[in-house]
Amino acid sequence: MATAINGSADLDILTRNPLENEAIYIFREVAAQFEKPVLLFSGGKDSITLVRLAQKAFYPSKIPFPLMHIDTGHNFPETIAFRDKLVKELGVELIVRKVQDTIDEGKVIEETGKYASRNMLQTTTLLDAIEEFKFDACIGGARRDEEKARAKERIFSVRDDFGQWDEKNQRPELFDMLNGQIELGQNVRVFPISNWTELDVWSYIQKENIEIPSIYFAHDRNIFLRDGMIWSAEDDVVFRAEDEEVRVESVRFRTVGDMSCTAAVLSRADTIDKVVAEIRDSKISERGARIDDKRSDAAMEKRKQQGYF
Repeated sequence: MATAINGSADLDILTRNPLENEAIYIFREVAAQFEKPVLLFSGGKDSITLVRLAQKAFYPSKIPFPLMHIDTGHNFPETIAFRDKLVKELGVELIVRKVQDTIDEGKVIEETGKYASRNMLQTTTLLDAIEEFKFDACIGGARRDEEKARAKERIFSVRDDFGQWDEKNQRPELFDMLNGQIELGQNVRVFPISNWTELDVWSYIQKENIEIPSIYFAHDRNIFLRDGMIWSAEDDVVFRAEDEEVRVESVRFRTVGDMSCTAAVLSRADTIDKVVAEIRDSKISERGARIDDKRSDAAMEKRKQQGYF
């Protein structure tokens, strides 16, 4: 878990890390400007980093808002185990809403076939949860370096009363001024680490000694190859054809999405230091291992327009 926060050490860090300073400022602006914020938590490295930043922003008090996980039911077991361990240790409230319930209610139809995924379906579950709890600000771990649609988004990103994002109608954010004024029914998505890169996140995890799920580190796993990508063969939700041969390789995951749409990478990086070195030398984006982003050139933008994270 993250190292304990102590006043003098953390004040020293604050004077030396402008990205951390900015993120803490954003968290405090959320607390000041909104009535019912929530932190969207996936159990991945970015949302874990957000939790650490929120701890610092409100220290010595506890994080003053709940965490919410939109559970697709196709998560890696290691991620769910880590999620439950983290919230227990921190003593924070965790809200879980399940895509399976949305399917059972007939609000969405589950995909079938070789590339079936629940990634699109979680948008409906998220929007329902926002309406259920009347959240006016949803804090997420998206970063501009991940994908071109995310590069367009503001730190305070206003969504209409249908949860939709209009990429052509966004507020200017000049001189770090964040405008949280919204109309009835609107809500704001907030991205405190928008200006961070993947390497920034990993370097912060390294420096802060933050615990993360084991699948981020190299481990032996049963895998198979499809379309030039490495898929886990240990999970029932991952479609595998009879002619797709299973073998054991040393792999890790750079991003933690659903098992059905997240590929692994060959790796021997089994420590934080080795992962940071590997990321520093990598020429491929971490989203390159997400098959859901490859459905079309505008896949992510279309999902965001519909209310996605």
